[in-house]
Amino acid sequence: MTDYVPLRVRPCELRDANEFVALHHRHHNPVQQHRFSLACVGAEDRVHGVAIVGRPLARMLDTGLVVEVIRLATDGTRNACSMLYGAAARAARELGYDLIVTYVLASESGTSLKAAGWTCDGEAGGGSWSRPSRPRPVQLALIDGSRHAPATEAKVRWSKRLRSA
Repeated sequence: MTDYVPLRVRPCELRDANEFVALHHRHHNPVQQHRFSLACVGAEDRVHGVAIVGRPLARMLDTGLVVEVIRLATDGTRNACSMLYGAAARAARELGYDLIVTYVLASESGTSLKAAGWTCDGEAGGGSWSRPSRPRPVQLALIDGSRHAPATEAKVRWSKRLRSA
């Protein structure tokens, strides 16, 4: 973990966020589209983390009033994750969304999400999307110059209600 760095949040273009994800995300590739992206920057506008927010991948959540943090990556700078989760929720609320969700691996603690005021909704799937009736090729993630298979372990869903039900 990097020492404390004073941080602030800035808007970020998808191509720049995807470049950061390609360099720093542990198990996912960059994404094709988004609703908005944010960068967490320090001194001299050096990027220490990014959040990419898009449509929810779960069809039942895709109501037009729900968004999902589909990628979040940092360089290990202290508080960058929780700052990005909090900023993503505030931005989504201001844009009129009712709910924001994200999924983390079951092996991850969720400390940054707790710090940002999100609620753990429990286990939510995992595994491969490939089925005998519709096989999906494995898309290897390029991380630090080497290829890694995407994580297929169980996931945990976290959410934050942005407006009263």
